Amino acid sequence: MDDRTAQVLDALGDPTRRAVLELVRRRPRAVGDIAEQLPVSRPAVSKHLRVLEGAGLVSGRVAGRQHLYSVTPEGLRGLQAWVGSFWDDVLTALDDHLQNAAEETP
Repeated sequence: MDDRTAQVLDALGDPTRRAVLELVRRRPRAVGDIAEQLPVSRPAVSKHLRVLEGAGLVSGRVAGRQHLYSVTPEGLRGLQAWVGSFWDDVLTALDDHLQNAAEETP
């Protein structure tokens, strides 16, 4: 696992950050809008957004007086590849098992 994937997993390990990510997944949102949806303060939301941004999962842009945050799909690619590698291992093991079973069958 590379450092970026580890950072993504660490960021997603917090339930509030996962909730924030779910909210910005649907549409770009301001910090105040996110805070209204969750049982945490605006400063807490800002801290969670900084962690998510540092992990490459969200990005922010200025729109007038607001900072709008949205999901960054590229941030999940490393995690997707890492999880996919487990399936590769399972499928390779299954293929090996089936080949061995075919060779042992009279």
